[in-house]
Amino acid sequence: MFTSEFDSFTFVQEYCMQNPDVITPTELNKKITQLLSIKNRSIGVITLNKDLTVDQVTEIFIRINSQGAKLNQADFAMSKIAANTQYGGNILRKAIDYFSHLAVVPDWYSEMLKDKEFCDSEYFQQLQWLKDDREDIFDPDYDDILRVAFMLEFGRGKMKDLVSMLSGRDFLARENREEIAEDSFMKLKSGTSAFMNKFSFQDFVLAIKSAGFISNWLINSQMTLDFAYTLYLLLKKDKAIDNTKIKQYVQKWYVLSTLTSRYITSPETVMDADMRRIKEKGFIEFLNEVEDAELSDTFWKIGLVQHLETSVINSPYFNVFVASQIYSNANSLFLYGTKISDLLTLIGDIHHIFPKQYLIDNGIGDKSRYNQIANYAFLDKPINIAIGKKEPSVYFKEVEEQAKYGNIIDKILKKIASLRILQI
Repeated sequence: MFTSEFDSFTFVQEYCMQNPDVITPTELNKKITQLLSIKNRSIGVITLNKDLTVDQVTEIFIRINSQGAKLNQADFAMSKIAANTQYGGNILRKAIDYFSHLAVVPDWYSEMLKDKEFCDSEYFQQLQWLKDDREDIFDPDYDDILRVAFMLEFGRGKMKDLVSMLSGRDFLARENREEIAEDSFMKLKSGTSAFMNKFSFQDFVLAIKSAGFISNWLINSQMTLDFAYTLYLLLKKDKAIDNTKIKQYVQKWYVLSTLTSRYITSPETVMDADMRRIKEKGFIEFLNEVEDAELSDTFWKIGLVQHLETSVINSPYFNVFVASQIYSNANSLFLYGTKISDLLTLIGDIHHIFPKQYLIDNGIGDKSRYNQIANYAFLDKPINIAIGKKEPSVYFKEVEEQAKYGNIIDKILKKIASLRILQI
């Protein structure tokens, strides 16, 4: 209908002759006229003045789609990267996008193989290993990859600065220079490759899991994880750091920043300041200063105690408490030999030590009181069900009696086992 040869008069006549009971010529003509009017509709185009600063363009980019998907600085950076062919930004964008996709859905690898252009690029080999990766502790999206690569290579924490530098911004001269844009793309490429390195990524995940954070259920801040990975990559490059202690430092910083909610409020501002201080003082001195300031006796005796007065099950304080039990290889309540780690990853329940219904029946009906995290413990699901709403003085005695009986059985079995060993 949109070709120059289309004759609406002839079409209406022929269509109505072939379909006499479907529509009248007048109705069909109205519909065709309405359809053809699309050609006259104007498409909204916003032309930006070339003299606008990068910050102004960024602000427009973020706000332009206010009625649709929420856009952020990472979206703007990705569009800036994708539009660049001179320095290979278009392929770099694919590498970032494909990595974040494969990290979540490894089976998508077969779909990626259809992109011949990407398979011929240098990035293809760097992320092939993801097709066999099943870990879900750290499943980064493009925002995480950009953030870590940017902090690692540029020593800054604010994503808007990445957009400026990819545009060639000279912050001192307040002008854009092509050589800065080229250097920025090369640095971003280097940071992205470091992020995607198989050994680094898996060794970092191992460090987090070794600290007790074995499930993504215990990860309550992606920003905190991003900075920890950046720190891991930074320390690997620092010749003054003992390589055998890198994971220990990363674990310590991750627990510290989780406990203090360091990257929860204004995370980019805090990250930016931390990157600058690490560069100025070196990590060891910076770590000691932050530990003395943030984890003093006052924190342990007063601050942490106050923070523990919460009913939020995924609070960082409860997460660190559970992780510390896993790190210590702690047994679960009532089940010696069954570890907290087993209950967290398999069939464990979060049990109210003083059962919820028991507290409600005894006048404590406020949800914020009976759901206090100090009242939580991981239990085997069948035991949790069996306890029901019994008070601790009752079900603890029952467990004690069963334990006595169980100890007698254990002694008999051990005696039989020792006799068999002697016979052999």
